[in-house]
Amino acid sequence: CFQISCQGATSITTFAVFLCDKLAPALREAVYEKTALAIARDMKGKITDFIGNRSSLEVCILRYLAQEESFEKFKEYLDYPEDFLQRYIETRVEMYCSDKNRRLEKFLDDSLTHCYESILSAVSASTNVVKDRKDRNDKISLWLDEFCSALGEMLNLPRRDLKGIEHQEITDIEFLNNALTEALAPLKDALKEEFASANLSSFERQPHTILAEQFAGCWERCPFCGAVCTNTMPNHEGDHQLVFHRPQVLTGYRWHGTDNLVIDICSSDVASDCFFITGEDVHIPYKRYRDAGPPYSTWNIPPDPSMQAYWKWFVSHFRTELEIWYNGKFHGKGEIPAAWQRITKQEALDELEK
Repeated sequence: CFQISCQGATSITTFAVFLCDKLAPALREAVYEKTALAIARDMKGKITDFIGNRSSLEVCILRYLAQEESFEKFKEYLDYPEDFLQRYIETRVEMYCSDKNRRLEKFLDDSLTHCYESILSAVSASTNVVKDRKDRNDKISLWLDEFCSALGEMLNLPRRDLKGIEHQEITDIEFLNNALTEALAPLKDALKEEFASANLSSFERQPHTILAEQFAGCWERCPFCGAVCTNTMPNHEGDHQLVFHRPQVLTGYRWHGTDNLVIDICSSDVASDCFFITGEDVHIPYKRYRDAGPPYSTWNIPPDPSMQAYWKWFVSHFRTELEIWYNGKFHGKGEIPAAWQRITKQEALDELEK
């Protein structure tokens, strides 16, 4: 009997070590994923930038750019709006997680505790199902079936990865339950110590990526002014559209045959007698812009003279930088109105908030 007891204890130890070795990477992965989701959810509910939709986030980005007054950052935003939004969210997440309150470590600890308790519950539930099954000789195989089922989607622990221990000669399921509970505690402690020095680069799926996915939408840009389509669905049906178009100088437009930069907005030009020139040197009246084919024909640009004060302020404030960037001048047809030059940054920001 003593020999049988020792063999049983050895089998249980082997089983516990093997299972914990399989659980460790799965638990680590689950904690990071759960934490990334928790951070994204927390920021979406608490940080002003992320509480609304992409349009409200756009306002926050424009406010940030105005406050920074860095033309280089404006250039990045105007040239690569989707990349800029990604970096903006990433920076906000880094600031949120690296504060003096060790917020990231607390998120990881909470996720670890939740996942660890779920594993303990799965161990207990599997034991309760199997321990009194006298009709089954393959109790360990059944226990593993129940265990993986109880963990469900929380842990990526495929049942097939545990075939190496399903034929262990273990009859004392209660003893197995206790042995596993004891073996799991050091695993939790080791991960807790590891997470104490973790940073966002440790995550396979980053919190900022999850947040950015929630602000996904169409990223097609107006072929005239470069503003991004406001439709919230990627690959949406129907035309691209905007609430407000921007001065065409933001994409480098100049009046044909001159160095005059274009301060008009496309939604004004489509009501005018002006024309634009395509890459094939074809002259197209703005009123018939769709005749130019894609990408022009995929946009709905109704006549509207409304221009945001923000971009009037921007053009006036960064006049010299824009002239250098696009090798043009704000004179002649591109003369900046005096009224634009009187707009203050605060007035431009106040209008954005309306």
